[in-house]
Amino acid sequence: MELEHLGTPEKPTFGLDTFGDRGTDADGNVVSHAEAARQVVEEGVLADRLGLDFIGVGEHHRDDFAISSPDVVLAAIAGRTERIRLGTSVTVLSSDDPVRVFERFSTLDALSRGRAEVTLGRGSFTESFPLFGLRLDDYEVLFAEKLDLFTHLLREEAVTWEGTTRLPLTGQRAYPPTESGRLPAWVGVGGTAQSVVRAARYGLPLVVAVIGGSPAQFAPLVDLYHRALSEYAQPTLPVSMHSPGHVAESDELAVEQHFPHHAEQFTKIGRERGWGPLTHEAYDSMLGPEGALFVGAPETVAQKIAWAVRTLGLSRFQLKYSVGTQANADRETSIRLYAEQVVPRVRELLA
Repeated sequence: MELEHLGTPEKPTFGLDTFGDRGTDADGNVVSHAEAARQVVEEGVLADRLGLDFIGVGEHHRDDFAISSPDVVLAAIAGRTERIRLGTSVTVLSSDDPVRVFERFSTLDALSRGRAEVTLGRGSFTESFPLFGLRLDDYEVLFAEKLDLFTHLLREEAVTWEGTTRLPLTGQRAYPPTESGRLPAWVGVGGTAQSVVRAARYGLPLVVAVIGGSPAQFAPLVDLYHRALSEYAQPTLPVSMHSPGHVAESDELAVEQHFPHHAEQFTKIGRERGWGPLTHEAYDSMLGPEGALFVGAPETVAQKIAWAVRTLGLSRFQLKYSVGTQANADRETSIRLYAEQVVPRVRELLA
């Protein structure tokens, strides 16, 4: 499968990710879920107009995020854009049906004239399991079996498959097929060797989600991925990276606009998971040249992205630009600065 349109280490592409966080309007009010979803569509249209390569929307089923059906939001963006690629960050395959996922995204591919992608993962939240009547005890087997079935569906031919989590398929096909004959599908991983090797075994591109620590910590996993590709006789495939960030006119302003919302969201999720609150000191440690947060003035963020691209041999970088109740106006400015100043500067630095 030809994947150059997804980027290469020699010519990386640059995109955005969002979960549809419910930001605040001009009056400081947290917007409704409906307004947040519409805001994501406008941001996707803006990203296309500014020349960015990709927008990914993540699936969640909770109050603080507005997107539970990424393909519907992406279809709305597709109808108003021309060139930007449309994908997810991520689709929670464990709690979905692989046949339906394939059919939804092959339909999106048709509507967008070949611009659809899907990133498959287990997700960092588990609300979808009880919501769809699934047991968390089956967390591992659900993803393993459903990913296996999905790779059969990607061949776009009659499928005969059997597992333990659903009834078997016996010579059935999923429709519609894509015009190109192959829907680009990535695997999103959070840092486990097993997940990386599994992606390589199936011959699927890799997205590493770096939300803490340093991107450099993922270098051994990326190396493992490439070695596993070779051992499984797979071709060289793209590697992308997803990380949170925010761009403003100065480093100080970027932190001022980002930290309160990032800390609030981290602390809220932390209460659910037994973490302590995020201190400013811990936050600052992630702002350094090799930290996980891409927050700052355009030059600061560009230097850091260029370093990450070189360190991991990235084919694509995806900035997770929305966070919590951050003002929608600040997000729009961040997108503009990222597209107009950061990305061109990264390309200069890499050249």
